[in-house]
Amino acid sequence: MLSGPRRGGLDYPRSLGEFQAWFATDADCLDYLAWLRWPGGFVCPRCGRVGGWQVADGSWKCAGCKRQTAITAGTLFDRRRTPLTVWFQACWEFATAKDGVSALALQRTLQIGSYQTAWAMLHRLRSVLIRPGRELLSGCVEVDEIYIGGEEAGLAGGRAKGKKALVAVAVEVRSPKGFGRARMRIIADGSAVTLHRFIAENVAGGSTVITDGWSGYSGIEKKGYTHDRRNQRAAKALGEDIGKLLPGVHRIAALAKRWLLSTHQGAVNIEHLDGYLDEFCFRFNRRRSHSRGLLFLRVLELAIGHDPVRYRELVANPTPKKAPPAPPGSRGHPPSLDRPRAERPWRHAHQAIVEEQVGSDG
Repeated sequence: MLSGPRRGGLDYPRSLGEFQAWFATDADCLDYLAWLRWPGGFVCPRCGRVGGWQVADGSWKCAGCKRQTAITAGTLFDRRRTPLTVWFQACWEFATAKDGVSALALQRTLQIGSYQTAWAMLHRLRSVLIRPGRELLSGCVEVDEIYIGGEEAGLAGGRAKGKKALVAVAVEVRSPKGFGRARMRIIADGSAVTLHRFIAENVAGGSTVITDGWSGYSGIEKKGYTHDRRNQRAAKALGEDIGKLLPGVHRIAALAKRWLLSTHQGAVNIEHLDGYLDEFCFRFNRRRSHSRGLLFLRVLELAIGHDPVRYRELVANPTPKKAPPAPPGSRGHPPSLDRPRAERPWRHAHQAIVEEQVGSDG
């Protein structure tokens, strides 16, 4: 992997124009992945030896153990059937769009005949967004639970079980104002065991954890946290605005729900909700990034450092929503964007019409 600061225009494209110029062919994309994976030269994943040579099919042969390794082997792009130019375009759309892209929009943009192919591409990208060893939240961190899902009658209380998903939310609170990073994860219930585990996995020890008065948070001070407990019932009795007790969590919850309803039209299956929450947090935590091209680089770095994700792992339970009908004559996999220069067909077509008219007049 690359180390040191990334430089726009040298390490990653700064604009759509640069992106199209850099990755015009599948060979360009493959070389970029090789550079990201082995910036100092080929390193054999089997024996760890540095050095080798590239063979005719594009793979690398180790100078030590003589084993051949494909550039995409063991990465998210392993054994792909979709061309790399299409994959790169999908990564660019995914990373640079402020609110993301839906599977249907990606299918139409890249001329993908199968909705499932576009759906699976996006879910594969969502599966790599959690960086191994990422830093835990620190400082003052608000923690609460919310329900995400459709309206459901008969639920008694905010933590009652039902068809909606119970989601734990944690967000850093900055002083004097503002918010830092966020984490969201579906949890089985609001018990102390579940909530304490979520806090331990996402919040650094010694931090101040701000919660409401729910009993499930009791005892977290024994695990090395400072517990700032804010009682909503007491605040309500005093006539205070309970929405201001945990403003960060409420803001994150509102933004996440609005994002799901706008970009994805609310058509998110509960079994895949964690992937969408990872994408939302990825975008929220990088909301101040000045370069969308740098986000594209980050997605690719995470993709080549991640194990392959097979389609059966994504759709084991349940299957994606019913796909819209494919255009007549289209195939499940998109055509490569690695195409010869079109030589301005609008000019040639017009010239042919003019020449035909001149011939008929003569």
